[in-house]
Amino acid sequence: MKLKLDITMSLYPWVDMVVFSELCGYGPLTHTAQEIPGEFEQEMQKMAKKHKIWLLPGSIFEKSEGKIYNTASVINPEGEVVTRYRKMFPFYPYEVGVTPGSQFCVFDVPGVAKFGISICYDMWFPETVRTLSVMGAEVILHPTMTGTIDREIELSIVRAMAAVNQCYFFDVNGLESGGNGRSLVCGPDGRVIYQAEGNEEIFPLELNIDRVRRSRELGVLRLGQPLKSFRDHIGQFGIYQQGAQLPYLNSLGPLIKPTKLDTLAKLKMQENEYEPPTDPTGYKGFGGV
Repeated sequence: MKLKLDITMSLYPWVDMVVFSELCGYGPLTHTAQEIPGEFEQEMQKMAKKHKIWLLPGSIFEKSEGKIYNTASVINPEGEVVTRYRKMFPFYPYEVGVTPGSQFCVFDVPGVAKFGISICYDMWFPETVRTLSVMGAEVILHPTMTGTIDREIELSIVRAMAAVNQCYFFDVNGLESGGNGRSLVCGPDGRVIYQAEGNEEIFPLELNIDRVRRSRELGVLRLGQPLKSFRDHIGQFGIYQQGAQLPYLNSLGPLIKPTKLDTLAKLKMQENEYEPPTDPTGYKGFGGV
């Protein structure tokens, strides 16, 4: 990471901020977890100060008080940690052993804009990005680590989140054990500014924050004004009220990894939550290839 950062700043000395992908430093295994502050963060602080840049060096697994979090640090050009963010939605039931964070994270780059941080699976829950936007975030920095076949779906989510929240959205995906690439950057109208391929890339982009402010003032393409409309109807979403009854969601069963259909049926029967599945055609289904 330090070498790539040196190369980036040699090629593009005008860059003010650098963002790496999720879990870029040590990979996706929780046994690499370390305390924060720690060696990784200190090394990244030195690099930010060396190059006089804002730096979001992806995230690492953090161990704290017997728990493990997926944590990103934000470092300013003086090498100071200005904030940290713990991923709110670990990729359950796959990201086993990781505790969700509980605090949203925004920070100011003085004289430029307010930035928000979201990590990977967070964006599948539109409330997270909407909350950051309501807190004033004009740019969402979203390190991710997707190596699975749902990457195409994620690309559509990035565009949607940028449009409905009228913000820049930087979805930075890793490679190899850290993802399958295809990072995506969208503007406040949801249009693609840049999409990387499935190989290592440095994609330096210049932002025009006035585009966000203009969109939020006049609407997406001078049409829909989703943030203003959300503000004017914010009290009408009963599912978010404390004590709300959600029988359908509660009927969906436990959060478990999919398995072979017959095993899953037995598991559900054992939990006494479902009737055994029936199929009058006799078709048993196949788990896929």
